[in-house]
Amino acid sequence: MSSQNLPRKIIHIDMDCFYAAVEVKDDPSLKGLPIAVGGTSGRGVLTTASYEARKFGVRSAMPTHRALELCKDLIIVKPHFERYKEESQKIRSIFREYTEVIQPLSLDEAYLDVTGLSLHSGSATLIAKEIKQRIYEETQLTASAGVAPNKFLAKVASDWRKPNGLMVITPDQVSDFVVSLPVKKISGVGKVMEGRLKDLGIKTCGDLQGLEKEELVRRFGKWGAALYNYARGVDNRPVETSSERKSLSVERTFFEDKGTLSDVKEELPKIYEEFLKRLEKSGVKNRISGQFVKLKFHDFQTTTHEEKNAELPSLKSYQDLLEHAYARGERSFRLIGIGVRLMSIEDYEIRRSQLKFEIE
Repeated sequence: MSSQNLPRKIIHIDMDCFYAAVEVKDDPSLKGLPIAVGGTSGRGVLTTASYEARKFGVRSAMPTHRALELCKDLIIVKPHFERYKEESQKIRSIFREYTEVIQPLSLDEAYLDVTGLSLHSGSATLIAKEIKQRIYEETQLTASAGVAPNKFLAKVASDWRKPNGLMVITPDQVSDFVVSLPVKKISGVGKVMEGRLKDLGIKTCGDLQGLEKEELVRRFGKWGAALYNYARGVDNRPVETSSERKSLSVERTFFEDKGTLSDVKEELPKIYEEFLKRLEKSGVKNRISGQFVKLKFHDFQTTTHEEKNAELPSLKSYQDLLEHAYARGERSFRLIGIGVRLMSIEDYEIRRSQLKFEIE
């Protein structure tokens, strides 16, 4: 039987208080103390907190001043994002020794598909245990793992016995497990959605199973169809292993060559509108690191002009780039393309943290 026909075996690895744990690793004097990583100013916000700090109610995304009110002995450490990236790369290299089917979600979290592996007689549980042990031996950091037939349940399971935990949900346990699972455990169900469901008398996935799919779709659109499946422990999403996208663009080739700069600019608004639609669907809008314009002239020579810019490009910015590109040839052209360069997921994670949390 091919691995495509086997029941899926998904592992979700989630590092425990990753940023804080790295700081403790680098400064052992912090071990056992309530620490938090984040902004130290009055307007600062925390990225994460150690379990010692969480006992006082300190949480990630909490304003620093509030955290200090809850825990007066709290030690605030400024983030060192390059260090977190270094440790993340070590952990991912361990993953690659077991499977190539890996989907990183952030510096400290990833899905692994181990379906069909012969290691440990195919036991995903034993594979997860070994990966956790390897991570600790090679980084002195702990991870929690969830093992399940799909991504949704594997993620839920990894959070079940933190820190340094391992939880397994076998296929024959799925139905019983999801009945009492709070709907807030479904990824994407935030406070607003949880409130809307509560207004319908729905607190658990078992409650959610009482609504027909058509009713959920009528109330919540496509998300309603996803809720219907998640409530039954169904999640057919694959572990995405495609190469990390480095750019996104839209091109248009003309049946007849265009001859002037005004011809180029005349075509740009339609292409820009198509580009925006594709960008919106792609889910990579927040990873923009630059923008570019590409022209292919009638003789098939190609030129590209680009600029570094992390903002969403405007039509005007592409018009300016186009002028620079066209000036290199000033002759008829057969293709025009516009697009954006994208930073890596790891670099995006660092930038997101730097922007979100104010550092003195």
